[in-house]
Amino acid sequence: MALALPLPLPTACWPVWLLLAGAPPDGRAIVAAMHDRYVGNWYSTWREYAALPGRLRIEFEPLDSGAGALYVRDSQFVFRGGQVTSATAFVHPLMVLGFDVYFDPAERTARRLEQLGFDLATVHEDTWDGRPAYVVGARAGNLRTRQFWVDKERLLFVRLLEPGQRDTARTSDIRFNDYRPVGSAWVSAEVAFLVDGRQRWLEQYAEIRTGTPLPDALFDPRHWQTQRR
Repeated sequence: MALALPLPLPTACWPVWLLLAGAPPDGRAIVAAMHDRYVGNWYSTWREYAALPGRLRIEFEPLDSGAGALYVRDSQFVFRGGQVTSATAFVHPLMVLGFDVYFDPAERTARRLEQLGFDLATVHEDTWDGRPAYVVGARAGNLRTRQFWVDKERLLFVRLLEPGQRDTARTSDIRFNDYRPVGSAWVSAEVAFLVDGRQRWLEQYAEIRTGTPLPDALFDPRHWQTQRR
């Protein structure tokens, strides 16, 4: 289960009456102020199921909303009200780098990364979180070009940098944090999303379980509504 924590709004967005001394407002005004202060910025929860390589199911709560997404066969399916609202070709770089790389043949992974725009011939070494790291896709000092960072000792994906999708003048920075051992492998329990060095979104995972068999139908868009776990 994942908990997403967007950044709070700045103090300037607080309701004016909260910043002024005087008699307290009535209950309706307080409820309205609570809503207006955080609408669109409160945390949300969802459930994720992954069958590796290449399949990921995300169910947004409440589950009866029928909202979520599937990533399967290099395609993305988005659901609202239990119905597919969009189906597009999409190679998810975080799936490739964080998960599929440990299952797919190395040559397949290399081809997919090149298709995503990574220059696999350009590599340098750096440090990340106090640990040595490989940086693939950019020269030293270049934090703008599409690149991924790998913990040198553990060979775990830890960071993705690339130009912003909507505004290429900005830099998107996605970080896999809080790796925890699971048998002989690892799982990242926190994923941080930053833009130009400022955190915009934080995913924290709880109730992590591995080794549970999952039916193929769970990742079939035709069975989205009938295959909830």
